[in-house]
Amino acid sequence: MAQIFVFARLIFIVLSIVGLSLIVPILTAFSCGEFSVIPSFALPLAFSLAVGLIFFFAGKKATIKFSIRSVFAFVALAWISISVFGTIPLLASGSLPTFHDALFESVSAFSTTGATVLSDVEALPRSINLWRCQMHWLGGMGIIALTVALLPLLGVGSFQLIKAESTGPEKGKITPKMASTAKTLWFLYTGFTLAQFIALKICGLDVIDSLSYAFSTLGTGGFATKNASIGAYNSLAVEIVCTVFMFLAGINFSLYFYVITGKFDEVRKNSELKAYLSLFALCVIVIAIVLIPHYGSFARALRYSSFQVASVMTTTGYATADFTTWPPAAQYFIFLLFFTGGCSGSTSGGFKIIRWVVLKKQAWNEMLRMLHPHGVFTVSLNQKAGRKDLVFNVAAFTFVYFMLVFATTMISTFCGLDILTSFTASLSMVGNVGPAFGSLGPSENCGAICPFLKYWYSFAMIAGRLELYNLIIFLFPDYWRK
Repeated sequence: MAQIFVFARLIFIVLSIVGLSLIVPILTAFSCGEFSVIPSFALPLAFSLAVGLIFFFAGKKATIKFSIRSVFAFVALAWISISVFGTIPLLASGSLPTFHDALFESVSAFSTTGATVLSDVEALPRSINLWRCQMHWLGGMGIIALTVALLPLLGVGSFQLIKAESTGPEKGKITPKMASTAKTLWFLYTGFTLAQFIALKICGLDVIDSLSYAFSTLGTGGFATKNASIGAYNSLAVEIVCTVFMFLAGINFSLYFYVITGKFDEVRKNSELKAYLSLFALCVIVIAIVLIPHYGSFARALRYSSFQVASVMTTTGYATADFTTWPPAAQYFIFLLFFTGGCSGSTSGGFKIIRWVVLKKQAWNEMLRMLHPHGVFTVSLNQKAGRKDLVFNVAAFTFVYFMLVFATTMISTFCGLDILTSFTASLSMVGNVGPAFGSLGPSENCGAICPFLKYWYSFAMIAGRLELYNLIIFLFPDYWRK
């Protein structure tokens, strides 16, 4: 019973922090004259704060200790609870009439996937659109990390909890205390968000749209306030700003801390950053060259190439063009990016660049071992000898990742989607990318898919955001054995 109380207490504290963020859409609704929408935000805000405060003070003296099983259970339950909480304004405002649609939209938002069931987002109240984008921002850096940053009350379990929520095979602290690390990362994240907000305001967007796109971009989510996404503005300046900040959001935020503190060697030696920069440059240039006949000039081709590459590679999901209409060679490189994702420790989803780096290095070592059977070879990362357990970790993750993709593909086909749509949508949901190919391309939405598939996709999106194990581990009998 004590463990259940601790779980309930911490989950309601997390929900109260999410609820407190509803002040922003409430102020937006008030400024836009959307008075009928205000109760949709005010009631969950009041309820979450009231219950959160009760639980906070009721168990303030309780000692919090998490076992390994407890960490997985808490993180999974917290994210499911947050996703359900996010549906309340969507349902109460009438923006989405059914629970399965509202849950899909909320999960897509918090997991920073960016897939939507809505065909006309411009018909929504502006405060609802802002909330959709704000959910991206909250989920991007991690809500549990935000809780630790604001209320360092999780004690000895805080590192394990943030480790379970964050992305990438290697997770560590950039400061001695986990609460300080969380504060530093959220401070950097907020700083970038403010910088993009100002840049978009200078580009001519109003305050609400500037804030919405800053939330959506830094969270690498991709929800937009226009039906045509960023393409609706037809503004080179806006596209450049979004491209730059998508690219920056796809980099490990720890590296920005090293830049600020003058540890430039840590940045220069980073193997993942080198691979990220190389792949981004390669795809942008090759696609731009292929698109010259399509757009008539290299400059225009580069404009559309760089934006779409940044969007897909960082799993943001914005669009200024429908890449499914591009020549096959250009589509190939976009398709390739569905398998990569951004850097570990960033807000982007996907498989993560570092895992491909590790697999490539291990494959190279295996070929060397065939030539030199008695040689000793290690995986070197950041100019340091790596660990064998990291290789095993990546190999296991690769298997689980693609098994979930294949399972989701199979379920999608049984629900009536064609094989191209099923496979790319599965990559998109598990990798938190957003758009797919086929009937769920950049210009389409998920509104027409069956309710069961929306629930399954919701599971896949949360599993992808939490690096799979936090949800899938509950299916293992060993988890339930003492």
